[in-house]
Amino acid sequence: MISLTGTLALTRFILRRDRIRILLWVVPIVALTALTVVGIKGLFPTQAALDQTAVATQHNAAAIAFNGAPQGLDTVGGQVAFQFGAPGMVLVALMCIFMLGRLTRGEEEAGRLEVVRSLPVGIHANTLAAVLVVAAMDLAVGGLATATLIAQDLPVAGSVVFGISFILVGLVFAGVALLAAQATESTRVVYGTAGVVLGAAFVVRAIGDIGDGTLSWFSPIGVAQKARPFAGEQWWPLLLLVAATVVVVAAATALAVRRDLGAGLVAARPGRPSAPPSLGHPLGLAVRLQRGSLIGWGIGVLVIAVAYGSIGPTVDTFIGGNKALADLMAGTGGGSLTDLYFATSIRVMALLATGFAIQAALRLRSEETSMRADLVLATPVSRWRFAASHLALACAGSVVLLAVAGLATGLSYGLAGGDMQSVPRLLEAAIAYTPAMWLMVGLAVALDGLAPRWVGVSWALLLACLVVGFLGVVLGLPDWLQDLSPFERVPHLPAASLTIVPLAVMTAIAAGLTVIGLIGLRRRDMGRV
Repeated sequence: MISLTGTLALTRFILRRDRIRILLWVVPIVALTALTVVGIKGLFPTQAALDQTAVATQHNAAAIAFNGAPQGLDTVGGQVAFQFGAPGMVLVALMCIFMLGRLTRGEEEAGRLEVVRSLPVGIHANTLAAVLVVAAMDLAVGGLATATLIAQDLPVAGSVVFGISFILVGLVFAGVALLAAQATESTRVVYGTAGVVLGAAFVVRAIGDIGDGTLSWFSPIGVAQKARPFAGEQWWPLLLLVAATVVVVAAATALAVRRDLGAGLVAARPGRPSAPPSLGHPLGLAVRLQRGSLIGWGIGVLVIAVAYGSIGPTVDTFIGGNKALADLMAGTGGGSLTDLYFATSIRVMALLATGFAIQAALRLRSEETSMRADLVLATPVSRWRFAASHLALACAGSVVLLAVAGLATGLSYGLAGGDMQSVPRLLEAAIAYTPAMWLMVGLAVALDGLAPRWVGVSWALLLACLVVGFLGVVLGLPDWLQDLSPFERVPHLPAASLTIVPLAVMTAIAAGLTVIGLIGLRRRDMGRV
């Protein structure tokens, strides 16, 4: 018990310090659950519409790969579990990975845990406090999601299983992150290792669901979906997730006592005897720091683009038979049903790529708060050059991701039986979102320069754009509210014609916001909260 001294005090401290960050994770996931129910009811208002989409999805390999095995698709609850089950579990897993990594290895890497351990605090107190906080976040997400589904008149048993699956998947990946934190000295490696495990779990589940389902049992996400929420619930697969959590956390605890504070079980690999010349410049350093992130986001965009492109030749059959869904897509503009589908798909990938752009821009803030920026600025490097290096990568990298989205979608569409002449059209459709992405980068920079404490609002704005883009029509949001999203101002290529004026206006606004943010960054104190 001595090793756990101070656990409750540290738990209260974490909850107090990170309360905003906790809310920014929990609230959006619960809100997306609620909005998914509303969207499903709007898309499929009748039982006939549900039956049609159930038949169309039953043998759609791409949809099954991304969402899971088709279970209970002729019910609203089954559609909710199918459409948001796997994506929701991924979000919960990411929440646990980032929070657990930050609260354990992140505290050690920053040197803060050493200060805490100088007080009368047990050696395992901080770890247990981190686990308790993350577990409480999981319980909040699962409990509120369950209550939301029940409030929407969905069956109680299915709602409970759905919520518990979120909780247990989150705990499994919290354990994975905790285990990774014992092996390495770097928070980035913890995130990367746990992220690779999460990606492998998703891919294994996808391959298993496309096949006979056997391989899905080797993925936490697949096991959770075997509980069959809203499709004849089975509780016993959830016990496997409980067992997996216990095993992983126990292994992490056993390893924790075998290493020194601040060190990892795997020794850090020594670097090169001399640094490459590129690291002598701010831009080269920014590329070195963020190349892994760009590659990771690029792989994600590539996989999604290939899936969207491969579905393209079957759009007329899949969507054309569902009048409600066809009407919804028709609301985005003119053009053929296939062009409308690609316009919507490109927008989804543009919103995803904007996540990288914001993350890259906000690297300025993380470098500042970790005091690594002080080392760079102590050299003959101005604040503007330092900031411009990361912003150049954010802007250029986002364009690269858009190009990947357009090219991969067009090529996979052509290889799946479509028209190869669509490749340049889809590339143009993707690149057209550049001004909207740069506008979001400009907002992040402006917040960093003028109100650095509120840089997290950048992610909230992106989430709002996601909600408007996905469910704006279904929820009946007024046009003026939808038009506040810069992505709604981009022409819906290839279903619409290209108009330059809105793109030019957004580019000018993005440039203005960026300049304002850089001026604020130059004038304020570094390290300001």
